[in-house]
Amino acid sequence: MSLGLPTLIFSIALLLALVIDHYLGEPPVRWHPVVWMGRYLAWAGRLLQRLSRQAPENAADFKSFWLGALVWIAGIAIVCIATWALQKSMLALPDALGPLWGGLLAVLLLGLAFKPMLAWAMLRGEVLAVEAALSPAQGGSLAAGRERLRWLVSRDVTQLTEAQVRESAIETLAENLNDSVVAPIFWFVLLGLPGAALYRFANTADAMWGYPGIYKEQNWEWAGKWAARADDVLSWLPARLTALLLAGVAGDLSLTALRVQARRTPSPNSGWPMAAMALALGVSLQKPGVYALNVGGRAPQAADTLRAAVLASKVVVALVFIAVSTIVLVAFWML
Repeated sequence: MSLGLPTLIFSIALLLALVIDHYLGEPPVRWHPVVWMGRYLAWAGRLLQRLSRQAPENAADFKSFWLGALVWIAGIAIVCIATWALQKSMLALPDALGPLWGGLLAVLLLGLAFKPMLAWAMLRGEVLAVEAALSPAQGGSLAAGRERLRWLVSRDVTQLTEAQVRESAIETLAENLNDSVVAPIFWFVLLGLPGAALYRFANTADAMWGYPGIYKEQNWEWAGKWAARADDVLSWLPARLTALLLAGVAGDLSLTALRVQARRTPSPNSGWPMAAMALALGVSLQKPGVYALNVGGRAPQAADTLRAAVLASKVVVALVFIAVSTIVLVAFWML
């Protein structure tokens, strides 16, 4: 099979995955690969906690660190081998069934397999649902907005003001624009379906294990350190790409200001898209006691949540154009 057909298959499969995401949303839980990853990580996490030190005052626990690394590596090996075999079988279809029907089937199956690695429609819908829950015109209230936000964040929302609920929703949109859209597409373009699955596993592991200390009476300081660092590495470039795309669609955002603001968060990556969104909207985004981005900006209003969703949508469109162009250019370069 020539390089031209696989290029076409990957490009159309990427577009198809986004179409499926838009019209059909997430697959049922029982068939969702990321849910399967989460179940493995939940089981492995319980094992790690039985073998880890629980007292926060304890010193370095290298046993927990290496156990965490080993079960992470075992999980990622299973994920990558399975998705590599699946992708290989899909790309063999044009030779087995002919370029037309085999190619169409390969596109359909690869698009369906890649879709669960993305969650753009769900992310956008959930963030806008927080805004709707806050709106008195839609029968909402501050209490309803807090409750809806609880679905998106792990922090305590019971004392948040209306502005803080909105800030949290916009921060979630910006951060997860990278985690749920840009990074999976980035790794899909670079390494195919195994690359996207690798990233989703690493990101899910960080969400479940990557806490710097005690979380829900469990000590993740050392047991989750490998998972947290692995996600940092895999998200490093995509997070900056997300920020640059936000700057590009916003039009007049200072890259110097972006770099300064991005460094104000403890995370080496999440500050980039959040800072870009804060600067693009002209608002301040804060997590009390942790970070404050664009402190000279105003408090976000209802219109800012909608503007944030529009900016993020423009990023997705720009990213898809860049991703498809990259796939085609790489194919031509390899000829």
